[in-house]
Amino acid sequence: MRKRNESVTVEHERAASAAAPAPLDKGCSLRHSLRLPAAAAADTGMKRPLGRRYGLWFRLRKLIIWLLGVYIAIPFLVKLCPAIQAKLVFLNFVRVPYFIDLKRPQDQGLNHTCNYYLQPEEDVTIGVWHTVPAALWKNARGKDQLWFEDALGSSHPVILYLHGNAGTRGGDHRVELYKVLSSLGYHVVTFDYRGWGDSIGSPSERGMTYDALHVFDWIKARSGDNPVYIWGHSLGTGVATNLVRRLCERETPPDALILESPFTNIREEARSHPFSIYRYFPGFDWFFLDPITTSGIKFANDENVKYISCSLLILHAEDDPVVPFHLGKKLYNIAATSRSFRDYKVQFVPFHTDLGYRHKYIYRSPELPRILR
Repeated sequence: MRKRNESVTVEHERAASAAAPAPLDKGCSLRHSLRLPAAAAADTGMKRPLGRRYGLWFRLRKLIIWLLGVYIAIPFLVKLCPAIQAKLVFLNFVRVPYFIDLKRPQDQGLNHTCNYYLQPEEDVTIGVWHTVPAALWKNARGKDQLWFEDALGSSHPVILYLHGNAGTRGGDHRVELYKVLSSLGYHVVTFDYRGWGDSIGSPSERGMTYDALHVFDWIKARSGDNPVYIWGHSLGTGVATNLVRRLCERETPPDALILESPFTNIREEARSHPFSIYRYFPGFDWFFLDPITTSGIKFANDENVKYISCSLLILHAEDDPVVPFHLGKKLYNIAATSRSFRDYKVQFVPFHTDLGYRHKYIYRSPELPRILR
């Protein structure tokens, strides 16, 4: 009985010892169990940056594809809707500076300026500013429109200024030019084409030219024998040559034509424009230039100068970022060799890059009074 109990005890101890792990195995197993959470955390930490980088690249790639799609879609949209391209040429919806009252030119420092409204056609009204010479400044204070109209008959020359696209007749650089010309003894008459500023109507090349013709005739009816000069800037040079060509055809030319930052024609200007990101796009002419022509927009200065018979002065800055200098020079070469100018003076005045006059600051030149004389 005792042997039997002893054998049971021995077997029980053997079974217990067999079931219990060895001390070394127990330590290894413990260390292994302690190492598992740290390794899992390390793997998770590596996956997070990888996942974040992958997500960022995915979003960036999606944005690039979206932008590329828009870039490709725009030419087709312009081709299908030529009116879009016309809007981009005129930019009449851009009114800079904002929040100015065009009825109050004195707010822009033009204390000797009167605001008019003329009606070239039915349903078309254009806003006009008339700045008298600085010599008449004191007399002009508090005077009404009738006095200003009568003042055009005084012994001072008149400049009809035709501004470029975007903005209004109250643009900062335009106002500064009016002040300079007024100080030199000129009446300055300027206006916003139909669809610009507070003028009523829809913009078009024909409409802009007709507005200019109406204002010119309005001036001539009041200025008597005083000289009248036409000054066009940028897109306004296209309006100016359209106007002067028509005036020459009806044998009532102005006394001189001044073109500041001119181009040859609107197609060459659009092709050479520094902001044209599509100039190397396949089919650029078909997508972008043909819609301009389809909209009836040409502004063909290079053709118009062949039919103009009056003195011509061209001003252009070499660092002009909007209308490249070479286009102004090319227009001068066309005009200088035209038979229509054989009895008139044609002059090209460049302004060196170092002066920094760019597209709209030629009025700052101290040489301008001498040049105009």
